[in-house]
Amino acid sequence: MSDRRLTPELLLGAYAAGVFPMAERRDDPDVFWVDPRQRGILPLDGFHLSRSLARRLRRGDVQASLDRDFEAVLDGCADRSETWINETIRALMIDLFAMGHAHSFEVRKDGVLIGGMYGIALGGAFFGESMFSRATDGSKMTMAFAVDHLRRCGFRLFDTQFLTDHLASLGGIEISRSAYRRMLAEALEIPADIHAIEIETDPQAVVQRITQTS
Repeated sequence: MSDRRLTPELLLGAYAAGVFPMAERRDDPDVFWVDPRQRGILPLDGFHLSRSLARRLRRGDVQASLDRDFEAVLDGCADRSETWINETIRALMIDLFAMGHAHSFEVRKDGVLIGGMYGIALGGAFFGESMFSRATDGSKMTMAFAVDHLRRCGFRLFDTQFLTDHLASLGGIEISRSAYRRMLAEALEIPADIHAIEIETDPQAVVQRITQTS
């Protein structure tokens, strides 16, 4: 599908139907739809906080933010030798951010961006698209802040698309396509608002809440 036919509205409809776009490579202008038989999700009450990650967060030397620098996160996720984020998807994500549907979570240390993740919010579903890390546990800390925030805002589904070893180490699981569709339908009916509250600025508070709910 070329970028002339793919619009932000069509993209939102695809997410609501349970499919998502990818490109073969960075320089391929076309995208294709993906609908995995086994879907990766991260239960919002099942985040696995390892002892080493908890120790790193308890140091309190990182700062989390939401939607502070969406394009920097988007480009950070695409900054690798092989990426499915082509110019078509990049432009559409920026459009969705302007529309209030795409969001980024950022983690900084000493003012420097060391981890980030972006995704799409629809109802009570958050579709995690990609993440990156530029320091030890950068992406894991980002995910901890994101899970804590989404849960506090009333989200019910955190879709990770696929299950990687990295996501499995954080509590990610695989469910069948049919089970995912049921969860998605229920989540879409929930009027969650990602900006209902401010993102937590105290890493130790995040650790405490995750420890209590996992």
